[in-house]
Amino acid sequence: MKTKKLLIPFVILFITLISSCAKDDFEGIDGICPMVEITSPADGDINIALDKTISVVFNEDMNASTFNQASFTLQGTSLVAGTVSFSGKTALFTPTNPLAPNTTYTGTIKSSVKDLTGNALQKDYIWTFSTGSTITPMVTVTDPASNATNVFLNKVVSANFNMVMNYSTINTSTFTLKQGTTSVVGTVEYVGMTAYFTSNNPLLPSTEYTATITSGAKNIQGTAIPNAYTWKFTTGIITAPKVIATDPKDKAIGVALNKAITADFSISMDPSTINATTFTLKNGTALITGIVTYLGTTATFTPSSPLLEATTYTATIKSGAKNLAGVSLANDYNWDFTTASTLVGTLVDLGSAKRFGILAGVGVSNNAGFSVINNMDVGISPGVRSSITGFPPATIVGGAIYASDDIAPPGTPAMLTQAKLDLTNAYLFAEGASYSAPITVSGDQGGKTLVAGIYKSTSTLLVQNGDLTLSGSATDVWIFQIASAFTTVGGAGGNIKLTGGALAENVFWQTGSSATIGDYTSFVGNILALQSITMGSHSTAKGRMLARNGAVVMTHTNIITKP
Repeated sequence: MKTKKLLIPFVILFITLISSCAKDDFEGIDGICPMVEITSPADGDINIALDKTISVVFNEDMNASTFNQASFTLQGTSLVAGTVSFSGKTALFTPTNPLAPNTTYTGTIKSSVKDLTGNALQKDYIWTFSTGSTITPMVTVTDPASNATNVFLNKVVSANFNMVMNYSTINTSTFTLKQGTTSVVGTVEYVGMTAYFTSNNPLLPSTEYTATITSGAKNIQGTAIPNAYTWKFTTGIITAPKVIATDPKDKAIGVALNKAITADFSISMDPSTINATTFTLKNGTALITGIVTYLGTTATFTPSSPLLEATTYTATIKSGAKNLAGVSLANDYNWDFTTASTLVGTLVDLGSAKRFGILAGVGVSNNAGFSVINNMDVGISPGVRSSITGFPPATIVGGAIYASDDIAPPGTPAMLTQAKLDLTNAYLFAEGASYSAPITVSGDQGGKTLVAGIYKSTSTLLVQNGDLTLSGSATDVWIFQIASAFTTVGGAGGNIKLTGGALAENVFWQTGSSATIGDYTSFVGNILALQSITMGSHSTAKGRMLARNGAVVMTHTNIITKP
């Protein structure tokens, strides 16, 4: 009898450990927490067949009884009816009827699903795909969640989207917070794929609020979310501790390579919660090793090795940091800074060509869609106005079209001749620039991060398998000397991104033949092409398309914005 009594606590402990994975990151009695490894369709896939069966593969065998129409859902314009089945590591959702064409769907695996030892998925897994060629943007996750209670009075309200949005459409008109019919005054910020609403004053205690993302929010191709997204939450009575200052400050540049990173809190914190888990430093996704200390109200992260030159870092204080009363931060606190660079390049002087978003030799065309050129002109020389086609439906906002045979306004042909001469001079300067030793590059540059400098390719250059990131400050310059064709593939990889305060106007792509900006590419910089430039379907550019001798072709619904 005594032996049985002794076994009972161990059985209880065993059961407790099995079920603890989802709650506190314990890895469970078998050492494995369930995770989603693969979905089909994958997140962001387009042109999916209408009779597609949706599949999700986990990292381990799962408990089939936890999979049903409540734990595995598919949402289009409404909840999709279907059957859910499971075998081994794979869950299947088979829609009752074919999927609708040109529709974006959101799949969700709820955290209620469990593995064979009772460990639950640690959070809902959400992904989107589309049956059409255009993915509709939508809100996927909010913080606070819908109907959340006891929300901190200084909570920053956030909404995550399923794709990159046009930051200019995420503002106080499209992201609102109300208490009843009274609008809350605050600021809106958009970073990555997340919009943040920060109230100017603490929220009222024990009060219901309604947050809304309106259909004025659009992606970078100009597609709006189909309907306003609204959710409610109720505050508690507690104001959470917060970070009130950092060193370096957010967006700081020229930071010393031996810098110790600090964060000051609004109140004394529990030192045991200020550690390498709650205070992190990253270069992209790479975690930087270092020592975390806490004194007074200041946390300090001291890197184990000097930081890299001309590199953007992200520091984070996570919400696991708590004050002495055990109250955590209301939100993770993130800030970026860029280390010092010894290289500041020489700008390519575009002269009078700078006024043009498109400047071509023999033709300018908009083949389809409502393309837009923002705050710059369109010009052609020696080509004539009849060689400019597709305007409308293409439009120019804050600019005009000029052709070499225009008689008005007076002086137009001479103005264009000078602009083409300035373009030629800028092209030749970029081609021969050597204020610093050119760095030889070749092939695919996708997935790389490049600091300021001159990059030289003796043949073609490609951006395909991943995005190319240009990391530097507002005074840094990038010149790419490309002997032959330049191509970006776009879509899931092949975009050009800027970090650390780098400016699109300081990026120059000198191309010895023609340039092709792939479908759905998000591009930055000034292209100076000897021949022609083609923008693929729905590609966008913050920069200029300047073709010395050939044509500039917009394939479908392209956007060019002044850098």
